[in-house]
Amino acid sequence: MHELEPFYGWRNYYIAEEDPSSPFYEKEYSEFEYTNRIYNFYIHPQWDNFGSSTLLMKILFVDYDEGYAVIEFIGEWNDAINNDIMMLKRDVLEIVMAEGIDKFIFIGENVLNFHESDDCYYEELFDELEDGWMAMINFRDHVVREFCNANIDQYFVCGGELEDVAWRTEHPSQLYHKIKKIVSRRLGV
Repeated sequence: MHELEPFYGWRNYYIAEEDPSSPFYEKEYSEFEYTNRIYNFYIHPQWDNFGSSTLLMKILFVDYDEGYAVIEFIGEWNDAINNDIMMLKRDVLEIVMAEGIDKFIFIGENVLNFHESDDCYYEELFDELEDGWMAMINFRDHVVREFCNANIDQYFVCGGELEDVAWRTEHPSQLYHKIKKIVSRRLGV
């Protein structure tokens, strides 16, 4: 797992540690010192820790004019023990939401499992987004099923054509417009 880096192909367009509105502003990274771990596995140092012991993330792109952010995850999404959604909401999403971001594209191809708790923070986040949305793309089939079994899929758009999006080959705005079209069709707006 230590070789899995967050996607770096969009660094010409956006770097979270250079964005004064980012929760990771001015963070310094080491290319040689591996300190982040998920269980007994070291994780590449470019991933950002937001307080969870099993889930790390990277804000890949934010467009304040269009109001969206693209975030990639790695690890185990664990609400049962760590309440990952609470930490994600409080320590990351609320910071960018205060800057006008209300649409989120979560990339989960490296999310290995989901462990549920209650849906309070999902509901709270959903309500606070008002006209915004959350789209989960490229999550593994069993993780999407776990979201559905926990009945939290009602708070975001997932599954179907969102399970196999070739996002790395697109410009961030192309990805956003593609996902926005799918979300709009599903929500009937």
